Amino acid sequence: MSLRVREPQEVPAETVRVARAAFPKGSLAIRVRDELGVLFCDEEFVGLFPTRGKPAWSPGRLAFVLVWQFVEGLTDRQAAEAVRARIDVKYALGLELSDPGFDYSVLSEFRDRLIAAEAGRQVLNGILDAARKRGLLKPGGRARTDSTHVHGAARELNWLEHVAETLRSALNALAEVAPEWLVEVAEPDWFRHYATRAEESRFPQARSERTEVGLRIGADGMRLLKAVACADGADRLRVLPEVEALRQVWVQHFHLVEGEVARRGPKDRPPSALRLVSPYDIEARCGRKNETRWDGYKVHLTETCEPDAVHLITNVVTTTGAVSDDRMAVVVHNGLAAHGLLPTEHWVDAGYANGPALTAARRDHGVELHGPLKAVTNAQSQGEAVFGQEAFVIDWDNQHVTCPAGHTSTVWRQARSQQGAPVIRVQFSPGDCTPCPLRPECTHSNVAARKLPRRDLTLRPWAEYEVLHRARALQQTDEWKERYKIRAGVEGTIAQGVLRCGLRRSRYRGLSKTSLQHQLTGAAINLARIDANLTGTPRARTRTSHFAALRPAEQLDGAKQHGPN
Repeated sequence: MSLRVREPQEVPAETVRVARAAFPKGSLAIRVRDELGVLFCDEEFVGLFPTRGKPAWSPGRLAFVLVWQFVEGLTDRQAAEAVRARIDVKYALGLELSDPGFDYSVLSEFRDRLIAAEAGRQVLNGILDAARKRGLLKPGGRARTDSTHVHGAARELNWLEHVAETLRSALNALAEVAPEWLVEVAEPDWFRHYATRAEESRFPQARSERTEVGLRIGADGMRLLKAVACADGADRLRVLPEVEALRQVWVQHFHLVEGEVARRGPKDRPPSALRLVSPYDIEARCGRKNETRWDGYKVHLTETCEPDAVHLITNVVTTTGAVSDDRMAVVVHNGLAAHGLLPTEHWVDAGYANGPALTAARRDHGVELHGPLKAVTNAQSQGEAVFGQEAFVIDWDNQHVTCPAGHTSTVWRQARSQQGAPVIRVQFSPGDCTPCPLRPECTHSNVAARKLPRRDLTLRPWAEYEVLHRARALQQTDEWKERYKIRAGVEGTIAQGVLRCGLRRSRYRGLSKTSLQHQLTGAAINLARIDANLTGTPRARTRTSHFAALRPAEQLDGAKQHGPN
């Protein structure tokens, strides 16, 4: 397919006449074309097509159709049918009423081109640029971010199903490329065990019997991997994605003990960020957020939240399920900065807010990041009868700390935390701590277990320490607690994405395809919100149950004083 760039044209007169007659009050598609004009031009997608070949259907129009799919929750077939049969969609695309449209498979091919060029963000930008031109989106202001879990397209598997399906997937791939070789190396029992899909109902219920089945699958997989390694033309077989997935899963779950295959113990397995969870989606990972566990991905949505303006999604980031929120503030800010959409204030939940994130946001982008900081959980910060870090005087210039009893630290050294973050380790002399009358209130060190008890401190670097100190003090004020309520609105955006666009279930397999789905979801929500703004449709108010409405006034006042959870 090649691209023949076509300049955007006016909507054909006959299409206009029939659309006005059929939709006297307009429709979303018609209003979008009238108010925002042409959202995507063919020349924006020149790099996705070769210079020779059969002319492709207009990529600018295809981009609009991809977004429209998520506005109305359409499949590829339904979207292609809408282009062929619906008057308002023809109006939005500027097509003649007699235009036959395209085959539904064109949409899948166009998505593949967008993924290969990493151009998913380009579609979201098309909507945002149109909003800018109409004055609906301005730089600065306030924004808020939150994440939600996304289940992968592949079915979630228990451990026995996982290893059995991984082996079956590899056998099917080898049967396709080297059938004669596989017939020679396959054990007779393999056809009985792995010819059909693994189901939980086919496995025994007794724990000991399930263990035996797992070890049998592990031994069969080991034999297959050895056979592949010794085969003629082994390089051709080893590069199969299914065989590589088999190798990785077996390394992660099995090992040899005195020549016998054994299952690895929980502490001997790799972390969830590395562990494969399905042979049919090798990029999906196990995630956990509070009490929710899932196999798949995670999406982070950032939206504007000025009270007198339409709330638009300005940034969408998709990660595997194992990536923690505390790493994402920098990623989100870099994405916003790349497109000139940085806010002045950025409101997030406790998962995003930490010392490095607050410091980097202000230093690198001039953004004030606001989010509840995690409580200090070390023993010296608990209760009223002990001295926390705030009881110590820190002299950053001379690199020493003075304790409540007036003693000065003897050690100040640069170090790294367990997570690899830079910290400062401070130690006091046991000679000062042992006879100190304040020692029981200062350190919980056991004299019998530790012959030389002393107080140790772990400090953040100066810039982070100051930012955290100011942020913790600010978050205790009623004004900040009242302002922080604005962040809760992003939960409604996630709900809109879930209900309207199926945000929590990936349509496709793989991180890049799931990421494109989320970019299109963000663009679709923006179109729906712009249309609501054009028609004067107010935002839905937070619903209150009948029972909650009966809450006494004094309880409401108490909830306000305690602030957000």
